[in-house]
Order: sequence, then C-alpha cells, then structure tokens
Amino acid sequence: MLNPQWLRTFAHLVELGNFTRTAERLDLTQAAVSQHIRHLEEKLGPLLIRRPRKIDITPAGKALLDYCAELLQAEQRLQLKLDGADAAHGDVSLISPGSIGLAIYPLLLDLQQSTPGLVIRHRFAPDSEVLNSVLENRYELGIVSLKPDDPRLQSSLFSKEPLELVVPASAQVSQWQDLQRLGLIDHPDGRAMAGRLLSRQFPGNPGIQSLPVHGFSNQIGLILEPVARGLGFTVLPRYARKAFTRQHEIRVLECGTPVVDMLWLIHRAEWPLSARALRALDFLQDRIKSSI
Repeated sequence: MLNPQWLRTFAHLVELGNFTRTAERLDLTQAAVSQHIRHLEEKLGPLLIRRPRKIDITPAGKALLDYCAELLQAEQRLQLKLDGADAAHGDVSLISPGSIGLAIYPLLLDLQQSTPGLVIRHRFAPDSEVLNSVLENRYELGIVSLKPDDPRLQSSLFSKEPLELVVPASAQVSQWQDLQRLGLIDHPDGRAMAGRLLSRQFPGNPGIQSLPVHGFSNQIGLILEPVARGLGFTVLPRYARKAFTRQHEIRVLECGTPVVDMLWLIHRAEWPLSARALRALDFLQDRIKSSI
C-alpha cells in the first residue's frame, strides 16, 4: 500500500508545480518533499519531468494523480456515510457570491440558533472559486450565477435576482444627464451590471464610459454607503440592496423590462447530500422565496 503522506505530497506538488511552495504548504522541508517523490518513483517509475521553471507530469504520474482523486472521493463518501445522516449536528458548508451571501448568511445563523449542534461555515467568493471549492470538496454546497455544465456537479435553480438602479433617496433622475451629474459608485461588477441594466431605461445612451466614477468599493456590504450619502448611484443585485440597513436613505428606480440573473445551487453529483445540508436548504429556500 502506498504511503498516504507520499500521495498527499505528490498531489500538492502537481498542483503547485514547485518543490519549495509544496514544502511550505505542507510544513515540510524541501528534502522531505523530494524524498516522498523518490519513494513513489522507486515503486511506480518516473512520475515527473523536472524542468528549470516547471514540472511536467508523465503518464504514470497522471494515473497516480487520478488514483489520489479517487481516494479523496472514497474518503468523502465514507465520511458522509459515517455522519451524513445526522441532520442536527456537524458542519453546514456553503460558498456563494456576495449579494446572495448577504441574504443567506443571517438565515443560516437563524438555523444554527435553533439547532445548536450545527456549525455554519460560509464563504463569500466569485463563481470560479465557488466551482473549484465544491469540486475539491472544500464546501458541500455552492451558489453560482452561471449554470455549470460539468458532469461532476448537480445544479438546480435556487433563486432569481434582479439588478437594481439605486440612487440617493433625494435624487431626481429622469434622464442620462442626471446619472452623469450623480456619478457612478463602481464595484468589481459595477460597469458590467450598469451596462446591462441602463440600456433598458436609457436606450441609445452614450455608454457607461461617459459616466464619471465618484467612488469604488469591493466590499459588497459597503457599496451603498456612498450612495446613501448622496455621492453617486450604483447598480447592484437586489439581495445586496435589501441587506443595506438604511433603506430610507436610498431609492430604487424602475428600469423598464427587468434584468434578472438566475442563481444556481450546486453540489457534487457522485454522492447524496448530507441530512444537515438538506435541512439547511429547505430552511433557506422557504425563507428566500418569502423575501423576494
């Protein structure tokens, strides 16, 4: 039987492509990493081709990497069999984009308060990180804005979320020049979201590039702070707007035909969800539907 520590070292080395970084991640010496690989190659033959700035994997190395992945999946399935049937104890792990995260995290805490045996583990992340985290079994559940086509993932519609044009409560906005006067409070997806939505309300507008930027924040919970202070407008998903505590200081403008994004729940397709994950989903979906 191959030493599990050797296999772990090999998998991390292939991922990182560097002996030094692998040693740092695993809290080993570089000599220990080299030794683990040498032991594996003595048993299995050449696994890696070492080049000055990168590492290539041989066919035998690819087969071993697949074997490592199969072992990880088997361990996950075993863990689910051991503790997945308990709906009242253990981790509920979910990773999601920021806007929907602002809506569901307080609800998950409500669930934890009513079921103290549960431990809520939630992370805010973009779609790409959500996909990787679920595929690598770091989180059991994920929410993404684009439905994946990976056969390893099962996806289902979780919710719908319109984009909203949000202005200061006292602002009068009826034409493009009013937005130019206010200025855009930008965020990582701000220009893309504004372009999609404002074309509905202001057809033929001179373009997002004509709007001055009066601020930027990458903290989704703070994007509406400058809007509330009258410093500009922004375009955000609805759940982010609803999470803002001072609703009386902002106003949502109707923009004709709504722009609605679909939010997809994802999890690994190869094994069933744990009982606690199913409990959390039932809890969330009932409350999200009633809040729309």
